[in-house]
Amino acid sequence: MQDKMIENFNEQTRQFFEPMRKLNSLMLDNMEKLTQYQMESMKRYSQLSTERLRDASDVSDTDSMQAFSARQAEVMNQLSQQMLEDAKALSEMSVEFKTELETLFAEQAKLTEKVAAKATAGGEPDKAETAKATSARGASKS
Repeated sequence: MQDKMIENFNEQTRQFFEPMRKLNSLMLDNMEKLTQYQMESMKRYSQLSTERLRDASDVSDTDSMQAFSARQAEVMNQLSQQMLEDAKALSEMSVEFKTELETLFAEQAKLTEKVAAKATAGGEPDKAETAKATSARGASKS
């Protein structure tokens, strides 16, 4: 009897913490993707800056200054285009994250409704349904 109580307690505890585990996993995956993207962007921008500084240090006369100035305008155009692409990519990542969050919360709401319905009907929640609903996010890695 005591083993049954401990088993029930462990199952209830797992079910209680499962939604938080899924949310933490989703947030960690998103943070990892964002960090990776930002690191790549920072590398691109720092390489561009270093190239521009090297080009500026090579200026020795008026002709090289004119060439540097012309190239500087091209680089600024490329930089603004890259910044727009980065903003678009970050926006897409945030939309994807929002969609995953909505899916996670919808799954949890359905599970909660099922558990509440079974509890009010006097029955115990089906462990297979509970496990299936709570493991949906853990199975898909982004």
